[in-house]
Amino acid sequence: MRSAILAIDIGNTNIVLGVYKGKDLVAHWRVATDTHKTADEYAVLVERFFAQHDLQFSDVEGGIISCVVPPLLPTFEEMCRKYMGIVPLVVGPGIKTGVRICTDNPREVGADRVVNALAAYRLYGAPAIVIDFGTATTFDVVSRDGDYLGGAISPGVTIAAEALFQRTAKLPRIELIAPKGAIGRNTVHSMQSGVIYGYVGLVEGLVKRIREELGEKARVIATGGLANVIAKETSVIEVVDVNLTLEGLRLIYEMNRG
Repeated sequence: MRSAILAIDIGNTNIVLGVYKGKDLVAHWRVATDTHKTADEYAVLVERFFAQHDLQFSDVEGGIISCVVPPLLPTFEEMCRKYMGIVPLVVGPGIKTGVRICTDNPREVGADRVVNALAAYRLYGAPAIVIDFGTATTFDVVSRDGDYLGGAISPGVTIAAEALFQRTAKLPRIELIAPKGAIGRNTVHSMQSGVIYGYVGLVEGLVKRIREELGEKARVIATGGLANVIAKETSVIEVVDVNLTLEGLRLIYEMNRG
């Protein structure tokens, strides 16, 4: 009996997939984004993931996709149609999200940012600031009424670290962990201090400015692959929810399933 929903968040660096049964996230996976893979190749990969949790494609009754990598959207739509027999919802124009986008050009706001705004509002209340530590580090601001007000975009933590390695002659590639202190006693620790504690300063500074502009204390929710690394070093981040986007996709699917 078909009873599962497949949520897919296609990002620039990673693709996150989650299977829901009702409101329960029963399995989720993260894979590297590869625009060269075909629908058949992704299907083989996803089928292996399903098998780990005794799931089958025939269990899936519906799906929903959020995508910021346009070439991969038709690939995953084809995978869903060909192997699961479903036509997935795609977050975009014509899909109900429950979020009013109050920006100069609503169409340019990434689907994942709208999804995160909805999930933060529904799960944690508002006003809220959602910080997504992905390929870019994004700050999304949600009003008390659940409106998306805009935000900020900065280079991601990984991008910053890789830039130091690639654009300098002698600096090495580093592991993204916090060193023992801000004063590095060697090159690696100095780089880790600059990247990790530097981003902590970025987070704290932008949150302070955003709260001042809002005129009230907004709750801060972090998501993304490096959310826990940064959250450990600052008290500004109040909630870490690495599955925030998947939860938002589930909520949007429920709004539109009829």
